[in-house]
Amino acid sequence: MTDVCSINNLTRCLVDGGMDAGLANFISILLGVVATATLPLVTVIFLIWVERKIAARVQDRLGPNRVGPWGLLQPVADAVKLLTKEDITPQGADKFIYNLAPIIAFASIVLLWAVVPFTPLHVGANLAIGVLYFMAVGSIATIKVMVAGWSSNNKYALLGAFRPIAQLLSYEVPLVLALIVPVMIAGTMSLQELTVAQQGMWFVFMAPVAAVIFFIANLAEVGRAPFDLLEAESEIIAGYNIEYSGFKFGMFMAGEFMHAFTVCVLTAVIFLGGWSGPLVHELPVLGFVWLGLKTAVVYIFMLVLRSTVPRVRIDQLMAFNWKFLVPISIINLLVTALLLYVVRALGLTPAPEQATDFLANLPQTLVLFVGNLAVIGIVVTMIRNWGRQQRLADEARFVTNEEEPAAALTLPAGH
Repeated sequence: MTDVCSINNLTRCLVDGGMDAGLANFISILLGVVATATLPLVTVIFLIWVERKIAARVQDRLGPNRVGPWGLLQPVADAVKLLTKEDITPQGADKFIYNLAPIIAFASIVLLWAVVPFTPLHVGANLAIGVLYFMAVGSIATIKVMVAGWSSNNKYALLGAFRPIAQLLSYEVPLVLALIVPVMIAGTMSLQELTVAQQGMWFVFMAPVAAVIFFIANLAEVGRAPFDLLEAESEIIAGYNIEYSGFKFGMFMAGEFMHAFTVCVLTAVIFLGGWSGPLVHELPVLGFVWLGLKTAVVYIFMLVLRSTVPRVRIDQLMAFNWKFLVPISIINLLVTALLLYVVRALGLTPAPEQATDFLANLPQTLVLFVGNLAVIGIVVTMIRNWGRQQRLADEARFVTNEEEPAAALTLPAGH
C-alpha cells in the first residue's frame, strides 16, 4: 500500500523519479485541483438524468427517453440550450457583483470537495478542522443568494432573496448542533479521522437523532422539498435569480444539483463510515465504491422525498426549525455529552488498538443508542401532547360554532 502513488504522495513519487521538487509539488497540486473541480461537474450532468428518472418512476411517468439511449443525452441537450441562450445584464445592475454571484454559487460547492476523504489514501486536504471548513464554505451559499438578489437592481429579486436568506440562516443552527455530536464522539474535526473512527461502528447507530437532524437541516440548506422555498417564488415572479439567463442561470442550477449530492456525500462520510468497508485496506480503490454506494442510498432517499412530500409554508418552515428542531438539537447534544462522560468514566470507550473492533465498540454504542431512544421518546411525547391540545381546541371551536346560530335565532322575551 505504501508503494501506491496517490494524490497524497504523488509529489514524493515524482521527486523519486528525478523531477524537481518545486515542479513536482506544482503538478501534484494542479492535478488535485483539476480532479476536484472536474468530478463534481461531470457528476452533475449524470445526476440530472438520475433525478428525472427517479421522479418519473415515483410519479408513474417515463422520464427522459428520446435524446440518446434511455434519454442519457437529455442533460447534454439542456446544457447546449442554456449555453446558446442570450446572456442579459439588466440596466442599472452592479455588473461585477451580478456576474460574480453565479461563480460564487458554483465555487462554494466545488470547494467542499477539497476535504472529502474518498479512500484511506485519496483526500484532497486532510484538514484538522474539516468540519469547521465544511460549515464555513457551505455558508457561502447564503451570500450568493443575497448578492444575486441585490445586484440585479430589481425589487422583486431583492424581495425574493430575503425569504431564502431567513431559511438558510435559521437551519444552520440545528445543522451545527447536530455536527457537534459526531465530533464529540470521535474527538476530532477531521473528516478523514471521523471516517477512521467509524470502522468499528458507524455513528448513525450511536447518534441516530443527530443524523436525522443533520439530514433535515441539509434539505433546508440545499432547498430541496419539502423545504424548496427558494423555488417557490411564483407570488414574486421568480425569486432572487429572476434576472439571470443562459449560462449564468445554468450555473445556479448546476450548483443546486451539486450541492444536493455533496451533502449526501458528507452525510455518508460523517454518519455512515465514508469509505470504510470490507477489503478497503487491502485494495484502497474500493473506498470509492463503498462511499459511492452509501451516498447513493442517501441521495435516492432525498429524491424520493422530493417527488412525494408537498412543500411547506414559510411560517411552518420557520416554526418547525425554531420551535422543534433547535430545542431537540440542544437536548440531544446535552444528553450525548452526559452519556459520553458516563461511558468514559466507566471505561466503556474502546482502546485505540480496538477502534476497528465491532464488539469493543458495542458497549459505548448501546449506551448512546439508549440515550437517543430517550430523546426520541421525548419528541414523540411532545408531538402527542401538541396533537391533543390541537384536537381539544378544534372540538371546543366546533361546539362554539354549533351553539352560536341557535342563540342568534332566539327572540328576546316579550316578542
